[in-house]
Amino acid sequence: MKALLDFVPLIIFFYLYKTVDPSNNHHPLLTLIGSAGGVDNNNILVATTGLIISMLVVYGALFVFQKFRLDKQQWIVLFMTVIFGGITLMLSDDFYIRLKAALLNLVFAGAFALSPFVTKDRSPLIKRMFGPVLDLTEQGWKKLNYAWAAMFVVMSGLHIFFAFLFAHGKYWGEFTAFGDMLVMFSFIIIQFVVLRKHFKTTDE
Repeated sequence: MKALLDFVPLIIFFYLYKTVDPSNNHHPLLTLIGSAGGVDNNNILVATTGLIISMLVVYGALFVFQKFRLDKQQWIVLFMTVIFGGITLMLSDDFYIRLKAALLNLVFAGAFALSPFVTKDRSPLIKRMFGPVLDLTEQGWKKLNYAWAAMFVVMSGLHIFFAFLFAHGKYWGEFTAFGDMLVMFSFIIIQFVVLRKHFKTTDE
């Protein structure tokens, strides 16, 4: 249920991004927030508005369901969406919402890369995530941890590529909504195939 709720804002974002006329600066969502809109990027501005509103609703619901708390990752995603989305709407400039995902992935990469040095027990972040299901040596955990950090760096580069370099950002919305999920799922599947011999048995 929690995982499905996380996808709702992305679905809303993609739907608005694809269905709103870029020249329509009188969309009800823009009127709702008092925005005059932009010139030819109103589909992004409307989609950003829908993204922020839906994330506030979804994360508000998760806050209640999770006994009035959010995970650190959820706070980071919510904070960066509201900040960069808010700047995008205030300036009617989609540069900032395009930049958000790239920076967010760099934040996650940094969290993984630095976790063995800044946590109290010097334990890699990935070990906390997969420790209950994988049996690896300390060196193995470090390698896997840095692999995840590298994956997020690659993801950040892909977001920059699709947002600013490839086809003038024409397919940025598609990659933001679905592409990074495909990259993430592919990485996880490959990881599990490579590490299949290291899964803990039920006896363990």
